[in-house]
Amino acid sequence: MRWSGLLMILGLLLVPKMMRAQADSLELGYREYLAYVKNYHPVARQAGLLLDAAEAELLRSRGGFDPKLEVDLERKEFKGTEYYDRLNATFKIPTWFGIELKGQFEQNEGDFINPAESLPSDGLYSAGVSVDVGRGLWINERMATLRKARYFMEQSLADQELLLNDILFEASRAYFNWVRAHRDLDVYSEFLENARRRYDGIVRSAAAGDLAAIDTVEAGIALRNRELGLEQARLASLKASLEVSNYLWLDGNLPLEIREGVRPESEPEPSVQQTLGLLGWDPDSLDLEMHPKMRSLENKIRSLEVDQRLKANQLLPQISLEYNFLTEAPRELGTYETQNFKGGLTFRMPLFLRKERGALKLARVKVAEAGLERLNAQLSLRNKVQSLFNESRSLGVQFSLGETIAGDYQRLLEAEERKFGFGESSLFLVNTRESRLIDARLKVNELQNKRLDAQAELFQVLAIIPELATDMEAANGI
Repeated sequence: MRWSGLLMILGLLLVPKMMRAQADSLELGYREYLAYVKNYHPVARQAGLLLDAAEAELLRSRGGFDPKLEVDLERKEFKGTEYYDRLNATFKIPTWFGIELKGQFEQNEGDFINPAESLPSDGLYSAGVSVDVGRGLWINERMATLRKARYFMEQSLADQELLLNDILFEASRAYFNWVRAHRDLDVYSEFLENARRRYDGIVRSAAAGDLAAIDTVEAGIALRNRELGLEQARLASLKASLEVSNYLWLDGNLPLEIREGVRPESEPEPSVQQTLGLLGWDPDSLDLEMHPKMRSLENKIRSLEVDQRLKANQLLPQISLEYNFLTEAPRELGTYETQNFKGGLTFRMPLFLRKERGALKLARVKVAEAGLERLNAQLSLRNKVQSLFNESRSLGVQFSLGETIAGDYQRLLEAEERKFGFGESSLFLVNTRESRLIDARLKVNELQNKRLDAQAELFQVLAIIPELATDMEAANGI
């Protein structure tokens, strides 16, 4: 089946569950729409890859503590002479605090073996431990990498929430623009019908001699203006619906397109507040410690602090101690004697430590920068939340006032039309009243859109992740 045909079928199947049937159209609810964005949009699914990457990094860092088996085998023969035959098998177990357990088997044979390498014919077994008592005792590269990987895991969880929240915010803005475009389209459709009825009536009255013929010209101009406004609104609505379609996907790889005749919710505010988790929300309940942005920065600082401790540890001298029991018969406990051993001491330390001191200073600067970033983010988030809450509340008041003003303009228009019917007014005054009413209705739509945008911005700043799900099993195979 071709992709175009498949998309058409999917579009037809998508309608029953995503959209509620209306008398003359189909409605795509905001909650259903946002559920599809959260579950199937590629960017939303990409957010899950952040966590997968963090889990892979954590697994990789744990590999630093994996036991290791090493086998070295060397053999040299020349002109019938066996110079040497060396076998060295070692099993090492790294532990957390700079301690490494080790078991070893050595077997050396040959005519030219170094006397120090001479071993019993059946080989020599050893078991022991090596310890870093200076640099690397309390923290080393393996320990630091694992700790940072754990913090990176927590940071990725927070970043995943932020990325998902951003795509839901952008999708919400697109939906709210679609709501405004459709409401504007309804306004122009309504007043086009009024202008058409008025034009037909004036044409009949002019033909009967009750009105001057010039009135038909003015009525025609008003009709053409309404047709122009409607066409512009129709184009804006189409563009808005296509913008919304950018966020509609199926299984993350199959885009969907909103069909003609589908419209958004006519009154989306109750659904928006409930879906975005803002219903009854109060700024006093704000807990910045649990905010994903703050959690991400906190784990970033912890990771940098681990790096700082590692750099400070590099100032210590490198002292390694090693001790191994030696035995020819490892299964006999009596053969392990303290006088049979192999040990060593390693000491290393740069004289000036300029490299180490510079690295530590740079690590401290990074920690300080991250701390300042956290303070700034905390203050910025708190102020943004309060500002957007106040803006949303103010826009609610403005929206109510706009509706009242539009209602008053409606009554003025109705009164002017009655006066015009009695011959006590002019078509110019009727058109003027109607134009002001149209402007007032469009202003109400604009204020509603601004309030919805403010709520979406508040949702973004709070980084809320709503609980949303789609009923895919019941959607006829989708």
